[in-house]
Amino acid sequence: MALIRFCLLLLLSLPALAAEPRANPSPQDSARTLELENQPVFVFQAEQAGLTPEQRLQRTLQRIRGLDDEDLKQTVRYQPLADPRLRGMALSINGKPLLTILDGDLDPGDQLTLEQAAARVQARLNGLRQAALEQRSPEQIATSTLLALLASALFVAALALIARIRSASRRRLARQPIGRLPWLSGRFDVVRFLRAAECQLVDITALLSALVAGYVWLSYTLSRFPATRPLGRKLGQSFWQLLSTIVDDILSALPGLATVAVIFLLTRLANRALTLLFGAVERGQLDLPGLHAETVGATRRLAAVVLWLFALIVAYPYLPGAGSDAFKGVSVFFGLMVTLGSAGLMNHAMSGLVLIYARAFRPGDYVRIGEVEGTVSELSTLSTKLITGQGYEITIPNAVTVGGRVSNYSRHHATAGAMIATRVTIGYDTPWRQVEALLELAARRTPGIDPACPPQVRKLALQDFYIEYELQAKALPDAQTPQLRDALHGQILDAFNEFDVQIMSPHFVEQPATQVVVPPARWREPPAGQ
Repeated sequence: MALIRFCLLLLLSLPALAAEPRANPSPQDSARTLELENQPVFVFQAEQAGLTPEQRLQRTLQRIRGLDDEDLKQTVRYQPLADPRLRGMALSINGKPLLTILDGDLDPGDQLTLEQAAARVQARLNGLRQAALEQRSPEQIATSTLLALLASALFVAALALIARIRSASRRRLARQPIGRLPWLSGRFDVVRFLRAAECQLVDITALLSALVAGYVWLSYTLSRFPATRPLGRKLGQSFWQLLSTIVDDILSALPGLATVAVIFLLTRLANRALTLLFGAVERGQLDLPGLHAETVGATRRLAAVVLWLFALIVAYPYLPGAGSDAFKGVSVFFGLMVTLGSAGLMNHAMSGLVLIYARAFRPGDYVRIGEVEGTVSELSTLSTKLITGQGYEITIPNAVTVGGRVSNYSRHHATAGAMIATRVTIGYDTPWRQVEALLELAARRTPGIDPACPPQVRKLALQDFYIEYELQAKALPDAQTPQLRDALHGQILDAFNEFDVQIMSPHFVEQPATQVVVPPARWREPPAGQ
């Protein structure tokens, strides 16, 4: 039979930098590395008897190829060189020389003596020798094969178990009744979306479990055979190193997480206390200077936001990975979003605060904002919503509201009461006293007008073709402005029709045939008094 080689030929894939193999070598050092069975053993650095490090490496490989079965059964030994002129150690097996380690081969950074370096190389060569013997032993090969087959059977059983658990989990999710959220009915079924997400999570968990089981099986199987044992051990070391890193990170993060939990617990208690305090003010059980029923809700939300932001700032240094590049990237991303998109948003938000704390109006008030008139249905941070008399919902940005004029018809002085006003334009041929009397009569006839407060009529403008009159009357506390104005207009029409007074704003394109004046005899026509 052919001789069993002590190890495979040199593979220059895992070189080193010195006598002790290391990662990331230079190309020059790679050519000087003795590597057997995919394992770096020794790096030649010094010349010996005119031989370069590369020539010493080739001589060592020739000696290894010349070993036979009997040599492999002996232990690798080392002893000082017989030549007193050289300071080094000679390694041999069964009396046959293998290689020498010179003082110039050592790297000062390793801080090893010649005896320590020789002992490490001896241990590596003996391990490789034992692996070669195991690879040749039929009993060892049979045992390794049986163990690999058993590991494969366990791997298949694990895959079957993972698939069965996955199927059972999906069936259980499918059997659970799907409810609906009434406030989202007809818009988006969150429960169905969450159910689909749960199924996807089950599939991802099963896939990850199968990958972990496959990784463990592959690492164990490869480590059973000498030829693939280095790769198997490397996979196993990587796996356990990953687990060790994860566990170490979790344990290291526990004190910080405990600190974060305490901070947020105290913040939650403080927020609960503020909620109770503002709730008492809102219900009228407590009176605090500067807080009103209209502003207490916004003040509560602002206080909660400030409190939680402060807690987040305090807790941020204790969060795991707070100083990592990922957190820095997220911070830059959100900072950029706020910088680019917050100008208009903050304008509307600050305008909303102005409206809330100025108490210009509140939900339920009947107001006029610019050209829009209606009942306030919502006053939010960014916009105000009005319900018009036609039933339309109008949304007005808060910045627009603050920049214009707001007329609140539901607010009035405590003694004056709410006032309602309307205007008419009548030609100069109608006595102004009669117009005033007609408007006052219409106001007194209108249900919802306070009879204790006499209506007032003002002549606002003397236009080219007509006079503009304004009627002001006080409404009763329970009167609704839109309905009251409608009733008042109806009474004005009835009163003018009753006394044969035409409601029309005349316009002339040429000089009238007769002068448009009211003679003194008609100045006090009914219902005007004498």
